[in-house]
Amino acid sequence: MALPAFASKLPDVGTSIFTVMSQLAAECGAINLAQGFPDYDPPQVLTQALARHAQTSGHHQYAPMPGLPRLREQISQKTAQLYGILPPSPDTDITITSGATEALYAVLAAVVRPGDEVLVLEPAYDLYGPAIRLQGGVPVYVSLLLPDFRPDWERVAAALTPRTRLMLVNTPHNPSGAVLTDADWQQLAALLADTPTLLLSDEVYEHMTFDGQAHRSALQYPALAERSFVLSSFGKTYHATGWKVGYCIAPALLTAELRRVHQFLTFSVSTPTQHALADVLADAAHYEALPDFYQQKRDLFVELMAPTRFELLQTQGAYFQLARYDAIAPGEDDVSFARRLTREAGVAVVPVSAFYHDGTDHGLVRFCFAKQPETLTAAAKRLHAW
Repeated sequence: MALPAFASKLPDVGTSIFTVMSQLAAECGAINLAQGFPDYDPPQVLTQALARHAQTSGHHQYAPMPGLPRLREQISQKTAQLYGILPPSPDTDITITSGATEALYAVLAAVVRPGDEVLVLEPAYDLYGPAIRLQGGVPVYVSLLLPDFRPDWERVAAALTPRTRLMLVNTPHNPSGAVLTDADWQQLAALLADTPTLLLSDEVYEHMTFDGQAHRSALQYPALAERSFVLSSFGKTYHATGWKVGYCIAPALLTAELRRVHQFLTFSVSTPTQHALADVLADAAHYEALPDFYQQKRDLFVELMAPTRFELLQTQGAYFQLARYDAIAPGEDDVSFARRLTREAGVAVVPVSAFYHDGTDHGLVRFCFAKQPETLTAAAKRLHAW
């Protein structure tokens, strides 16, 4: 029987570049520095807590839709202490989600209507554009300024229109590692002050900033906090990307809209996992140590890559390192170069053009340095030999 014809909602979207490069890495036996996940385990205290709760009667059924109350209470206390603000209400302002990915999609589904514009600074994580389009929204892209990937606030101001329903920012930034400064946040607050535009602030790498630079959150700016959805990720913070647990902090009115979608999207998140996270979150030692932990990895990778002909750009945060390859393959497009590097050198990377809606190619590739020292050492040796 012939199937009825239908038109794809995303006809131009294929398999994610992260999946493609990881699959190619597996086929070639390459070291995977493409996809952004660690090759080491979460803290033992957390995995032990998960094992304990997995064997606890009553911890295997649905958690409350917004998340376990005690986990939301811990998040409230942590947020207040970390950013020097009043504690967000655990009852009305905090929602546990199936990773920051679900939170982001739920926010867009909750507030973006057909024809609404969503302003996106790019390069940007490849989820943003398709998720906006699936709501009938129109992504409006403003390019960050190279080589530092700084916002051009004049261009942002020019892109804002009465149809701009939402603006999306990401700090520390994937893929560049750039970090928004206090001056950036102040400028953004001024731009949005007289508009009805909402803000979605993707801050999943909040605990990974380097060289003494502090992460600044939209939550620290009252004029922004009152219109913001702020996303965080336990997966990034606790080296547990496969657990897919994140959360969103937003004022009560916005949270209510988020939860209208969340309850029909995933309803609730793994109960024993939430209990385990609640057990460890009160101890700040782990996430307070993350800036030094990842700066050491960044500095090691930079040192290891020095003998190669890659030109490494400055990285202020997150766990990614961008590199130019002009001295190795002048004129070659970044997708071809990334594929060839994986096959010939045995090291997988991500071409940065994948982070642009139109495939803009600046001759850059992205390495992930959230790896054990021996992994980074082996990768750098292969690249140098190649």
